[in-house]
Amino acid sequence: MKDLRSPAEDALRSFIDFLSVEKGLSRNTLLSYERDLAKLLLFFRKEKLVWTKAGEMDLVRFIHEQSRAGLSARSLARLVSSMRSFYKYLVLDGMVVRDPAAGLSSPSVWFSLPKFLTIKEVEALLAAPDDGDPRGVRDRAMLEVLYGSGLRVSELISLRPKDVNLDEGFLLCRGKGGKERIVPLGRSACRAVRRYLDEARTLFDKAASEFLFLTRRGGPFTRQGFWKLLKGHALAAGIASKISPHVLRHSFATHLLERGADLRSVQLMLGHSQITTTQIYTHVSRERLRRVYDQFHPRA
Repeated sequence: MKDLRSPAEDALRSFIDFLSVEKGLSRNTLLSYERDLAKLLLFFRKEKLVWTKAGEMDLVRFIHEQSRAGLSARSLARLVSSMRSFYKYLVLDGMVVRDPAAGLSSPSVWFSLPKFLTIKEVEALLAAPDDGDPRGVRDRAMLEVLYGSGLRVSELISLRPKDVNLDEGFLLCRGKGGKERIVPLGRSACRAVRRYLDEARTLFDKAASEFLFLTRRGGPFTRQGFWKLLKGHALAAGIASKISPHVLRHSFATHLLERGADLRSVQLMLGHSQITTTQIYTHVSRERLRRVYDQFHPRA
């Protein structure tokens, strides 16, 4: 009888035989590998993807699909492990040229999608500080920089005046592990920071502080202090959803990608060491598009 297996199924069978003979894995473990990877091959067929040319983004989409289908955290972790092992084998055997699973990060990053604000909510938040008060001028500048650059709150509060180039529109940021990166800064944020420097900062600077943004006592902000400030302005702006500095960072990335920014550029701006961390935002955008489609398309 003629063997009707596809080349992809042949590769999977060869991999399972390798695990059995060379690695000596138990029957139950082999079955788990086979079930996980059979789902992957089925996904490739459904999406009309050539299995030897699948990229990292294709694997990310597959993981998200399995997560939405209700796969548990433990099962997702096993799934990622199965794909890593499978592709290492395929590369060593010469069946694929490069390993698209090599950069997949811990599956914990898939389990909760980041919350973000709409553009209308961001505009309301940025307009909430009282620009007739020095503290409002300062707060507007901080919010503009946070949303305009996607900084982490720890990066924002550690900025120094010399880190910000308002003429060229960028800032120098020190991220996790002391790594430095250059991040663009938009015109709106530059205007807000320039006004803060011209009109307000000297009123707070009581001891020649090295930091850019200062509290009324002249010291740098703590993360908790800025969070309280942000929460107060969000309340004034009528934003009912939970707010945190990271929500503005998520909003920065989501809005960029929704308007066509490429993933690598957003990764650099956010300071992510792995692109799989950044890819969570593409999932957010697709989920939003799906809701819009379901709501408005007559044949959705």
